[in-house]
Amino acid sequence: MHISEGILSFPWALAWFLVLVPFLALGIRRLNALAREDLSMKPLVGLLTAVVFIISCMPIPVPTAGTCSHPCGTGVSAILVGPLVSVIIAAVSLLIQALFLAHGGLSTLGANTLSMGVVGSFAGWFTFRALRRVGGSLAVAGFIAGLVADWATYATTSLLLALGIRGESPLWPLFAKVVLAFLPTQLPLGILEGVITAGMVTLLYRKRPDLLLKMRVITEKEVPGNA
Repeated sequence: MHISEGILSFPWALAWFLVLVPFLALGIRRLNALAREDLSMKPLVGLLTAVVFIISCMPIPVPTAGTCSHPCGTGVSAILVGPLVSVIIAAVSLLIQALFLAHGGLSTLGANTLSMGVVGSFAGWFTFRALRRVGGSLAVAGFIAGLVADWATYATTSLLLALGIRGESPLWPLFAKVVLAFLPTQLPLGILEGVITAGMVTLLYRKRPDLLLKMRVITEKEVPGNA
């Protein structure tokens, strides 16, 4: 979903930056609050940023849409540290990719972070929390959260692209065409991201349940040996 440099006109690029700014401010505030409670939080966020960078750094070009497909990773970061901090993680990952790998662009950084960082993170986080609330296991909730985060990201990217390039054309037919351009790559990639998210959450549960407890992903009674 890296929208390429120059695809969006300046007014649209600026508009998405302005929409993003409050989320960045809240994310920084949330990260600082977490760091005051636990000094290990910032190194953990740095590690998650590296994970998201690597996961989202495997682009499959979609030439007809002016963008590319890839897993996102913000589902798992949102589950572990919350959606607001996940916005910061996505922004840093996308900025490094734009500067050093020519993935995405600086002018489209606002739009890309909005779709992957904001929509992807909140969609994954709400899905995970809702499924856990109704009794879903970590694996099932993680899988569906990763899937929803990925597909929500690409639905948003399709909408942002359609808005930015439509000119005088009707919006929704163009939006449908962009979605169709993504389908061959994003359907399997969404499933892959669900598997990755479920795998990471369950691995942490087996190896480091104390981390999940500290990040409020599980409760005290769910820690192995306490159930």
